[in-house]
Amino acid sequence: MKHAITQTTPLPQHALWDRAAQNRVPLSFTLEVTARCNLNCRHCYINLPAHDARARRTELTLQEIDALSSQAVEMGALWCLVTGGEPLLRQDFPDIYRLLKRKGLLVSVFTNACLVTPEHVRLFQEFPPRDLEVTVYGITPQTFSLVTRKPSAYPAFRQGLQRLIEGNIPVHLKTMALKSNLAEQPEIAKFCREVSPDAYRFDPLLHMRLDGNPQRNAEIRSERLTPQEIVTLEQADPPRQSALKKSCTADLAAGDERAASNFLIECGAGKNSFVIGYDSMFRLCEALVHTDFTYDLRQGSLKDAWQNFAPKIRILPAPKDKAQNGCWRCALSNLCLWCPAHALLEIGQAQGPVPYFCETAHARAEALRR
Repeated sequence: MKHAITQTTPLPQHALWDRAAQNRVPLSFTLEVTARCNLNCRHCYINLPAHDARARRTELTLQEIDALSSQAVEMGALWCLVTGGEPLLRQDFPDIYRLLKRKGLLVSVFTNACLVTPEHVRLFQEFPPRDLEVTVYGITPQTFSLVTRKPSAYPAFRQGLQRLIEGNIPVHLKTMALKSNLAEQPEIAKFCREVSPDAYRFDPLLHMRLDGNPQRNAEIRSERLTPQEIVTLEQADPPRQSALKKSCTADLAAGDERAASNFLIECGAGKNSFVIGYDSMFRLCEALVHTDFTYDLRQGSLKDAWQNFAPKIRILPAPKDKAQNGCWRCALSNLCLWCPAHALLEIGQAQGPVPYFCETAHARAEALRR
């Protein structure tokens, strides 16, 4: 579907609420510095090989990152998440990190920890990050290798993590719940909570590849837990179950449907945060990669993308049959991964249910009602 969004057309009056919201709320942004990774995880939605020449050529340069982050700070950005791929794979990562910190940004980093060196630890000690999030793919070498497809990954991960801990770097641990590591989830949770008791989280909902690779998408589907496996895993984790009850029981009690607006996008994407892709593409959120919804920062400016392009995406009208589309009005939306962005990745259009998401939401709702 084409919406013919231009980069220079003035905003209509009914979009001014978006601009006002942007001006009132401090900004944060995600900076993808690469899609390349030293691992090859079975479930990953973005990773490309570490030596992928084409990916390397399209990556933002240090000079471009400097200019874009300066624009972000001028617009009011306070916090930046540096991610990939694996950001430490870039040889100029220390330079990227330093320039972000010297602009006064709070900086978080997502990393698999396998490439952490003593030099990285000293860098983080000199310029403390807001936090580092490290994903734990398994608690044994066999499972870690199965998920990452790298036999040497587990000892590298443990060494890198130990360096961060011994350096007193704030580390938050998380995991993805997959078929390949489901049996180890209790031990993974125990290990993670010993390191970061107040920050551990796990995610059982996998989404499709951003590049649409059909072979990799098939692998992701094969790693998805069944709805009942997700419910069982969540019920066995008291903090997770408590959070679900706190955030979702009111929706369940409210009835079968919720009110829907007239806009295609109803979530917070592009309200007080945005994504700068490794390939210079501006996105409202991580998953909204369809060409109708992206802006090439090499052909324009971050200010134009944020102040003119993003609000136009946010006021795109919903499909005419939205009132009949259950996903927009479903009371289980907070228990579901469905949104127009994920629908585009799953079924190629921004409307229509995704059976796996729907079945999972209903299974979660039934467990909460019980």
